[in-house]
Order: sequence, then C-alpha cells, then structure tokens
Amino acid sequence: MSDPTPKKEFLFSKRNYRFLLLSMAVIALGFVLMTGGGSDDPNVFNPEIFNFRRIRLAPTIVLIGFGLAIYAILTPSKKSK
Repeated sequence: MSDPTPKKEFLFSKRNYRFLLLSMAVIALGFVLMTGGGSDDPNVFNPEIFNFRRIRLAPTIVLIGFGLAIYAILTPSKKSK
C-alpha cells in the first residue's frame, strides 16, 4: 500500500538558498556602508556625505548583491532523480 501523503520538497536546492543568504548579506553590507556622513548641527554642511564609500562603493556592492540574488533564483537546482 502506498503512502497517500506526497513527499514535501523545497523549491530550490541547498546551494540556491546559500546564494540567496549570501546575496542578502552583501545587500545589507552595502546599505550599512551607505550610512553616516550626516551632521549633528543642521546648520553645518558636512561634505563627508559625498565621499567615495557612500557614492560609488556602497551602491556597487548593493547591485552586486542583487545580481547574486538573481543568479541564485535563476540557477537550476541540481537534484538527482
């Protein structure tokens, strides 16, 4: 007699989920790098907000993270049948 309940499987393989977690960590790192650079006094301008880390590096890291997420989703799962 066969078991009437079907075996539950995840949508992606373990490798895909690892890439998704890595991409979320990279995106979070990019947003952390964007923080700061403000001034405590609203009447004083702080040019530190326009430095390389906040304008070039952090958005590039966020885009790399989104690219990793797309890769993780589109990569076929290597399941043996």
